Amino acid sequence: MKVTPDDYGRRCQFDHFCKLVLYVDYFRERKRQRGWETSFETLPLSELDTLCTIDQYPSDSFIFPAYGCELQISDGLVAAAFASLPQPGQSILILHCVLELTDGEIGAVVGMSRSAVQRHRTKTLETMRTRLTGGIAE
Repeated sequence: MKVTPDDYGRRCQFDHFCKLVLYVDYFRERKRQRGWETSFETLPLSELDTLCTIDQYPSDSFIFPAYGCELQISDGLVAAAFASLPQPGQSILILHCVLELTDGEIGAVVGMSRSAVQRHRTKTLETMRTRLTGGIAE
């Protein structure tokens, strides 16, 4: 089949048309994307902070075990205050905070009455609050 100059002209027109359509679609899509995109330089610091992550490793936290579960505390001040608590108070807080057990359920595990668990828990939390605030009354 022989290509005539007229066929060649039509091919060139079709080729030009295809390139024009692709070119227009590309720039239309880029314009749409720019409407959704934001430069990091224009973000406020509060939003920029939400875009980062911090790796957490077991060696970065203090682990307190009780009755087969563990409480991990990453803050050194809180861990020191928690470590200074008596062992029964630690165990009650771990069961309450980690497993979210009620006072009655904790009493069944620890071997105390519900009211004794509640007294230990509130006294231990008050001791923690006092140690962490430095004795400053709120």
